Amino acid sequence: MTTTPEQSAPVDADEAAFTPTAWGLFASISLIWGSSFLFISIALEAVEPGLITWGRVALGAAVLNVLPRSRVRIDRGDWPRLLGLSVVWVAVPFTLFPLAEQHINSAVTGMLNGSTPIFAAIAAGLIARRLPRRARIVGLGVGLVGVVLISVGQGGEGDNAWLGIVMVLGASACYGVAANVAVPLQQRYGSLPLMARMLSLASLWTLPGGIVSIPDSTWEFGPTVSVVIIGALGTGLAFVIMGTLVGSVGATRASLITYLIPVVALCLGVAFKDDSVTPIAVVGVALVIAGAALASREGRAMPDPIRPRS
Repeated sequence: MTTTPEQSAPVDADEAAFTPTAWGLFASISLIWGSSFLFISIALEAVEPGLITWGRVALGAAVLNVLPRSRVRIDRGDWPRLLGLSVVWVAVPFTLFPLAEQHINSAVTGMLNGSTPIFAAIAAGLIARRLPRRARIVGLGVGLVGVVLISVGQGGEGDNAWLGIVMVLGASACYGVAANVAVPLQQRYGSLPLMARMLSLASLWTLPGGIVSIPDSTWEFGPTVSVVIIGALGTGLAFVIMGTLVGSVGATRASLITYLIPVVALCLGVAFKDDSVTPIAVVGVALVIAGAALASREGRAMPDPIRPRS
């Protein structure tokens, strides 16, 4: 039988079948990032939010900076953008999540964080200065309805629940903006060197909050271990795992993890913290995931997170 050029061409990573190793990486990163909200909740039992944020950032920076692949030189002209990203992508959202979980539970925090791809799609449209296509508009609308349902379902849980909701949505918006702003730097240097530098810078910005929080924090085993987990594992090693997954299955399919994170956060929060989640909020998270999938389906694939500059 004659072999056509299409048949003999190598298979793109985005079209290759998932291997058992790829499935293991996919499950691992989903659990790591999805469980971060639970570990933040546990850490808050003894550690103040400012110290959680600084510990997470500093430990993540320590893990990434020992890896040879992160030691790529960043050109001087790219440092202003890098400095801005260290604030918008790391310092601000990492500060907001522990503060938010003082007012809403970890399950709801994770569900609301599922709105990140929606904010990323909005930011992409604003940066490009063009109207999104119909499928993306529908996705944004569906996702917005989902966010409203989650917020309504949680709104009666406490007088300050709305404040936690606003903080999570603010953090998710920061992620969405940063994901677009970071694209040129990721294409040039790869995400691993970029994240290592950002975490190092953000550890300086968040250090004052960490120092101020020390007197009101206590050193209990469970909360302390939780900070170590979300720092060294969830903020550091997770990026290495994600980079390996992208190299195996492609950036497009690896990004499907975004839609699993709120589901993992919901299940773990209910199972281990007895978090209260209303049925309307569960419907909301389903709509957020569906809307995010529609809103991001036309987006450009992210580059390999660990590809160094040539």
